Amino acid sequence: ERIGWGASGRNGGQAIAGFGCGEAKLEALVGFDDARRMFDLSREGLQWLRERIVRHGIDCDWRDGHATVPIKPRQLRDALAAAEDFNTRYDYPVEWWDRERLRTVLASDRYLGAMYDPHSGHLHPLEYALGLARAAMSAGVRIFEQSRVESLARGPRPVFRTAQGEVHCDFAVLAGNALLHGIAPELESRIMPVGTYIGATVPLGEERAAALIGNDMAVADTNWALDYFRRSRDHRLLFGGRASYSTLPPPNLRGTMTRRMRRVFPQLADVQFEYVWGGYIDISLNRAPHFGRLGSNLYFAQGFSGHGVIATGLAGKLISESIRGQSERLDLFARIRHLPFPGGPALRTPMLVAAMAWYKLRDALW
Repeated sequence: ERIGWGASGRNGGQAIAGFGCGEAKLEALVGFDDARRMFDLSREGLQWLRERIVRHGIDCDWRDGHATVPIKPRQLRDALAAAEDFNTRYDYPVEWWDRERLRTVLASDRYLGAMYDPHSGHLHPLEYALGLARAAMSAGVRIFEQSRVESLARGPRPVFRTAQGEVHCDFAVLAGNALLHGIAPELESRIMPVGTYIGATVPLGEERAAALIGNDMAVADTNWALDYFRRSRDHRLLFGGRASYSTLPPPNLRGTMTRRMRRVFPQLADVQFEYVWGGYIDISLNRAPHFGRLGSNLYFAQGFSGHGVIATGLAGKLISESIRGQSERLDLFARIRHLPFPGGPALRTPMLVAAMAWYKLRDALW
């Protein structure tokens, strides 16, 4: 339980404009005008991320470029429509690459094309998180690691109690995501912890790694149970894609990840994962971000749904604005209606597992 111990340090490092639910879903939730405002804020979040890296000299291997790659004809139609929307209705320039163009930079025959976003990209998430912590401490912030909050007393001055002591404050922010552990039940009921897993191959050497992804972009497919991957500075392939909705570690994780990787890159039949790790992200029922406040002085940010690299920084910026008295941009996100996961504490996990089985079947069949 140190800086970067959770999803901030273990994630796949893909920094993608937008939110986990996608723009079409966001439009259905709040209408186009507000969805467009939220997307524009995510673009600001991407710019803030880039600026923080430069301003604080964070050596986190930032690389430009992200490709969203469809596998099935249905996904191809959706991706083409999304690219058109970005370029016209959202004024966000992306490129469409047909299969032949994609094949010149991605050594896989699995995909039907790509929506290439030159503005998004990828980074080393732990180095970024640690760099932010150093920058915060240099500005006077005090960070207490290994100090799990055991209880919260709400009121005019919230009090957080740990085994080592108490923190009294005028304003507080709950940013525990999947790890709130009973501190705010009304928030926990609206998110679900999902285990997600990543592997790092043995070093491939510069030439072999570059032959896989020639332009060093990050890649993610459009399956519900998606694969995502990128190169690392030391010429490994980082490959993520296994998820567990039951809170139980998947059996034979290394073997499963190896099969998924070789399905994309059969030329890596001789390559093994040197490291495999995982952790929990938080998803909301609608996959949209859940930002807001409980009362006048207790703020929260959760529901990043796999798109937290940019959105966490955005949430922090909007919450800080609200604490200073400018709440308009944070309140925009309060217009998204977030429902609890059905089933209550006893049944919500089995119900989610059943629902995810349907989506995986859909990915496989059409």
